[in-house]
Amino acid sequence: MSDAGYDHATVERRWQAAWDEANVYRTPDDVEDPTYVLGMYPYPSGKLHMGHVRNYTITDAYARFRRMQGDEVLHPMGWDAFGLPAENAAKERDTNPRDWTFDCIETMTEQMESMGFGYDWDREITTCTPDYYQWNQWLFSRFHEEDLVERRDAEVNWCPHCETVLADEQVEGEAELCWRCDTPVEQRELEQWFLKITEYADDLLEAIDDLEGWPNSVRQMQRNWIGRQYGAEVDFAIDGHGSVTAFTTRIDTIHGATFFALAPDHPISEVLAEEDDDVRRFVEEEADPDGDEPNGVETGLTATNPVTGEEIPVYVADFVLSDVGTGALMAVPAHDERDHAFAEKNDIEIRPVIAPEPDDGEPEAPDVEDEAFTEDGVLIDAGEYSGLESEIARERLTEDIDSAEEAAQYQLRDWGISRQRYWGTPIPVVHCDDCGPVTVPEADLPVELPEFINTTGNPLDAAEEWKETTCPECGGPAERETDTMDTFVDSSWYFLRYVSPDLEDAPFDMERANDWMPVDQYVGGIEHAVMHLLYSRFFTKVLADHEGLEHREPFTNLLAQGMVQLEGEKMSKSKGNVVSPQRIVEEYGADTARLFMMQAAQPERDFDWSEEGVQSTYAFLERLQGMVEGYVADESDGDDDAIASYVAAEVDATIAIATAEYDDLTFNKALRETQDLVRTLRQYADYTEPHAETYERGLSAVVRLLAPVAPHIAEELHETLGDDGFVAEAEWPTAEIDRDRVEKRRQLVENTREDIRDIVDVAGIEDPTGIEVVVAPDWKYDALEIAIESDADNLIGELMSESHIREQGDAAADYGQDLQAEREALSMTLGPEDEHATLESAAWLIEREFDAPVDVVRAIDADEAALSNAEPGRPAIEIDD
Repeated sequence: MSDAGYDHATVERRWQAAWDEANVYRTPDDVEDPTYVLGMYPYPSGKLHMGHVRNYTITDAYARFRRMQGDEVLHPMGWDAFGLPAENAAKERDTNPRDWTFDCIETMTEQMESMGFGYDWDREITTCTPDYYQWNQWLFSRFHEEDLVERRDAEVNWCPHCETVLADEQVEGEAELCWRCDTPVEQRELEQWFLKITEYADDLLEAIDDLEGWPNSVRQMQRNWIGRQYGAEVDFAIDGHGSVTAFTTRIDTIHGATFFALAPDHPISEVLAEEDDDVRRFVEEEADPDGDEPNGVETGLTATNPVTGEEIPVYVADFVLSDVGTGALMAVPAHDERDHAFAEKNDIEIRPVIAPEPDDGEPEAPDVEDEAFTEDGVLIDAGEYSGLESEIARERLTEDIDSAEEAAQYQLRDWGISRQRYWGTPIPVVHCDDCGPVTVPEADLPVELPEFINTTGNPLDAAEEWKETTCPECGGPAERETDTMDTFVDSSWYFLRYVSPDLEDAPFDMERANDWMPVDQYVGGIEHAVMHLLYSRFFTKVLADHEGLEHREPFTNLLAQGMVQLEGEKMSKSKGNVVSPQRIVEEYGADTARLFMMQAAQPERDFDWSEEGVQSTYAFLERLQGMVEGYVADESDGDDDAIASYVAAEVDATIAIATAEYDDLTFNKALRETQDLVRTLRQYADYTEPHAETYERGLSAVVRLLAPVAPHIAEELHETLGDDGFVAEAEWPTAEIDRDRVEKRRQLVENTREDIRDIVDVAGIEDPTGIEVVVAPDWKYDALEIAIESDADNLIGELMSESHIREQGDAAADYGQDLQAEREALSMTLGPEDEHATLESAAWLIEREFDAPVDVVRAIDADEAALSNAEPGRPAIEIDD
């Protein structure tokens, strides 16, 4: 500490060096089952931003808390180091992505160390190094062996600026912009590598219910993305083209099908486009699946309804998608909004066959002229099925129609991992004219990236010498695959690599992974709810099925942290509203930044950055430092009296409540409790000479309760108090106390103080000379308990059946009426002796506030006038002026 105050720079450098020298945060390999705490690893963009600082403060605080609770803790850090931004930055600066990336990693590592994050840096991983990405390639080969990899032509999302393919999840908003550069995305037909995540659609979906430690919002986002719908597949005969299968979730509406629609790239549509100029023009020039309204072209063909035998016109329509359902659908304009809009535009019949279920009488056809009726109901004009409810009709029709079968449809699509860029994992495949695509043998991995060539398009296409190779199967000439993997492959298993980051003969030590996994607490942004988290779950399940991993889910508990905002907007370089973490560390210290962010809001909530809040937090740390140093310098010792008893109880209460809040990751509540205790200790020392043992225990508790969030100053004050070792390795303070009783005790004291303030204010008492606080008589507590537990209609009668209450006469009747009126809101209070003891121990707070002596009186010693106003939890108050 500095004579001038809290010298944060010196304190923080000192303890960071001490932790490093002592390997405080290292996790030995022989630990059996550490508590695994993990923040989503960052992309090395060059500098930490406040979102990083908040995310990693959350994980660091929780890891430190668990360590002080006695757990062995695994808390690693690594780098999501591949990706297009580094490639673009290298092109702009005429350097190479590797040098750019490692310069950024060096800068961000220094910033992380300056924040005091307690990582086991011995376990650091960097995904752009061959010793990591060779295992991406190994995993690709294993997925290929298990028939979970496929290469096929596909229409893909193409960013013309980034010159690469994007996953559906990387196309953002209605405008369909690239998630990296905001360029409008185009559609292209390319040969691509896919991982068959759809093979695990049911497993991924059904296991969501077991993710009880995940936010409901994230679980629902994953359900929606997988998008399973149950329905039926049914065949319609199209003249000249045989039977075509359509998927529908509403086979109960089949009697109302008035046209049939095919996707523009359906095989029949492609045949028709060769024969019919109108169809060709629509397919090649006019179809717009993302347009605001459905468009189509009539083909002149008809489809036969398998139930009614009716022939209905066939259209090629852009609202039908080949990768949704079967690429063909029966259209029922009366009961589907999209079909309704198309029918209106093309003057097609809109025929209602489902009516709302009537309260009585016959169902009446709904008015579908302006909009479709899309609810379930009762079938009408449906032959023998008329009168059936929709659900029953779906079952019957599926059974009765020869071609109909129950089916499920998914929104989830296979994961296209091909990227036309340099800075990623080379896909371990060579292309041979004789053998086709051949995976690279394990002995030849890794396939390393060649030197970077600064060119347009994919630099790997320009690496001619690197591309030329031989086929592993026939030995003939071949070319390497020039696509690299989507970087989400890297992050789909990186949490497993941390258990054995230096292992040379496998991606991870399976025995250790089975002991250490799953991650106990995972923290990251909600923006990764679909992509990263879904892909990680997919990889984990595949590894469980085929490699011997004993866990099918990677993360037990998930916290999606909120954003750090400035004046209500997300911090952004483009908006010029970025607060530099480095400036805050230099001006106020890492502990100030950490403490301010953790106390500002619950981790899941967004919050506004406030310079005033930062300054206030810094002032709090300075005051705490002064209190500790002042205590150590003062050798006096006050009495172990009622005041000390109150303070000791508050220390216990704070420990108990803050511990529970830390356990729930509600750091803001834990810190509020701790700061309230600091305030109580300061008031105690200002009011009287504190009892040394009580006061020191309070200060020690404060230091340890703050240690997870403000670790540097906590270490300094821990040492100042004369405690041995690191506070980072110290035992967490303990207190056996009933939280409900704590809340009642605190509420009693605060209510009493507030009542006194009200009386003083209303009566205009400027200088009270004495305050008397009268606890209610025992019978009122008994009456309250009876009222809470009773379900009798006549509460007063039940109360009067108790002789000791009945003996109170009118007072009992009046109190009974009050209880009857407030019956729904009643709650138990402390008992009379507890109330008296609590108020007596807290009397000093009242005396300090009002500068008047306080007398806490039991009911047996009070006069009748005062007793009439005293109630459980609300003592009577008399003030002399």
